[in-house]
Amino acid sequence: MRDYRYLHLDVFTSTPLEGNQLAVFPEPAGLSTTDMQRVTREMNFSESTFIFPAERPDTNCRMRIFTPGEELPIAGHPTIGSTFALALEGVIRPGQESFVFGLGVGPTPVSLAWQDGALDFARMTQPLPAFGGPVADRMGLAAAIGIGEADLDPDAPIEILSCGVPFLFVALASRAAVDRVDISRQAYAACCRAAGIAERPAFVFTRDRAGAAGGEAVYSRMLAPGLGIAEDPATGAASGPLGCFLAAHHLLQPDAAQHFVSVQGVRMGRPSRIHISIDQQDGTITRVRVGGRSVLVGEGTLRF
Repeated sequence: MRDYRYLHLDVFTSTPLEGNQLAVFPEPAGLSTTDMQRVTREMNFSESTFIFPAERPDTNCRMRIFTPGEELPIAGHPTIGSTFALALEGVIRPGQESFVFGLGVGPTPVSLAWQDGALDFARMTQPLPAFGGPVADRMGLAAAIGIGEADLDPDAPIEILSCGVPFLFVALASRAAVDRVDISRQAYAACCRAAGIAERPAFVFTRDRAGAAGGEAVYSRMLAPGLGIAEDPATGAASGPLGCFLAAHHLLQPDAAQHFVSVQGVRMGRPSRIHISIDQQDGTITRVRVGGRSVLVGEGTLRF
C-alpha cells in the first residue's frame, strides 16, 4: 500500500465549483500506465494528470494526461490546471514567465502572468491545426445529435479539426440549439463511418450572442462518449481548433480572432471561460494559444 497525493483544481474559472475539475498527482513515481488509467477512473473527472521528471532538456517536466477511457497526447484544461498546481507546489517559481511541459505531442510551452505573487493566468501554445474530412450528410448528422437540419449554421461546414486531438466541429445557429444537443452514439458513429471518418468527440457551438453575459464570442459544448466523457465543462484541446475553424472559414475577423472567449459548461452548471488567441499572417494561421485561470478547491491522498 502506498499513498499518492493529489491536488483538486477547478480550471478555466476563478470561482470554486465551476469550470472543469482536474486531479493533479505531483508525485506519481511507481505508478504504471495501467495504474494511472485506474486512478483516473477512480477520480471520475474528465481528466487527471501525472507529473514526472523531464525526459528531455528542452522541457521542465513530463506530464501524462488520462481521461477515464484513454491517455491523451495533449489537452488544454489539464495543462492550464497543472500549471497552477505546480505554482502552488513551488515547482514553478513566483514571477517565472514560462514553463514547458513534455507532452505526448512534444514540448508544449505555457506563458505565465502573476499578480501579488500568485499565478493569475496561464496560456498554452498548441500545435498548428490539421484539417480532416468533412461530413456531407448534414441532415443525418443533425438527427444523430438530436437537432434539426435547420438548427445548423448554414455558413459553416461540419468537419474534423485537430491541434493534437481531433474533434468534429458542428456550428449551430443558436444557443437554444446547442443546449438541445443529445447524441445518439449509435447513429452518430454510423454517420461518421458513412463519411469515412473515425468517431470523434463532438464539439458543438454557436456564434449567437443573444443572452451573452460576459462578452463571450462563442457558446459551446463538448460531448465525447467514446472517451468515457458524456460531456466536458471545458475543453482546451478543442478550443484551439475552434479558433482555427472560425478563422479559416472567415467566421471571425482576424483582429477578433487574436483574442476571444468561448463559454462552455453552462448547461452543466459549471460555466467555464476559455480564452483563445489565433495569430495569422497573409491568411495562414501561425500560432494557436489557449488560456485561462484555475482555483484550488481541495487536496487528498489515494492509498492502494
